[in-house]
Amino acid sequence: MNVKAYGAHASDLPLEPMDIPRRAPGAHDVQIDIAYCGVCHSDLHQVRAEWAGTLFPCVPGHEIVGRVSAVGAHVRGFKPGDLVGVGCIVDSCKHCEECNEGLENYCGQMVGTYNGPTPDAPGHTLGGYSQSIVVHERYVLRIRHDAQQLAAVAPLLCAGITTYSPLRHWHAGPGKKVGVVGIGGLGHMGIKLAHAMGAHVVAFTTSAAKREAATALGADEVVVSRHPEEMAAHAQSFDLILNTVAAPHDLNALLTLLKRDGTMTLVGAPATPHPSPEVFTLITKRRSLAGSMIGGIPQTQEMLDFCAEHGIVADIELIRAEQINDAYERMLRGDVKYRFVIDIASLAQ
Repeated sequence: MNVKAYGAHASDLPLEPMDIPRRAPGAHDVQIDIAYCGVCHSDLHQVRAEWAGTLFPCVPGHEIVGRVSAVGAHVRGFKPGDLVGVGCIVDSCKHCEECNEGLENYCGQMVGTYNGPTPDAPGHTLGGYSQSIVVHERYVLRIRHDAQQLAAVAPLLCAGITTYSPLRHWHAGPGKKVGVVGIGGLGHMGIKLAHAMGAHVVAFTTSAAKREAATALGADEVVVSRHPEEMAAHAQSFDLILNTVAAPHDLNALLTLLKRDGTMTLVGAPATPHPSPEVFTLITKRRSLAGSMIGGIPQTQEMLDFCAEHGIVADIELIRAEQINDAYERMLRGDVKYRFVIDIASLAQ
């Protein structure tokens, strides 16, 4: 069947309405009527071919929430009417070491929700800026939030798990001092989650105007990184720094804030590389510079359940589908608090 969507036919063209094909549900598939789809910074990078390998037509969107409309004959875990989500992954090999450990996000054959290889037309996956999607049951997630919160749940499927996974991996919690660099789509979720985990949370921003907002999100302290005296006051004190900034910047100033055996993990993905950090900054305190990419399906479900239990959702601005090109320009200017979400019902209008 064909459904309405928003996508681009080339990297230098704006997103526009289009009709796209969706397969009929197979034996293990779940068909989802999409209610809302979050807008991730990586959507913009992909659709404008700032990252290599974009396939056109490109329909972005991997922060998907909605209701099950049909299930395949062998599906047991979901039924029509269930509130569900789909994140960044819609397939993987299902049998490698990573898949067996629930780390499908690191499978060498992971298939992204859009721009990934698929036998379905047009030969690559098409994402959530669309009315419906069909996904293998393994990659469908159960949503336990109240249905009234559904739009604000959407960004948890990428921004939420991208920050939750490293916070869990490096044991953020009581007695730990955690820094969150950047107060945007990822960073605002990192602050909320680290706070809910019981860590002492310090938000880093280049803008003094964001102090109040960061505190409201759950930061115990706020550091304006342009002020050397504020940075120096935190030297060698952090267990973990979660760096969400998606633009190249000097990492050394942040690495010196780590205590011995502290880690800074990068989750922001800039279009061009960061300047290389100073080696002596790392070796003198056995510090680690690491990376983390989304999370596996079991951990994404864990994150959704944690957020439902703690009343955590994203701070969003709801837009209509035809506002997406303007939303991209505003996102580039940092003019959103903190995540755009598309009301998919607007596609029908």
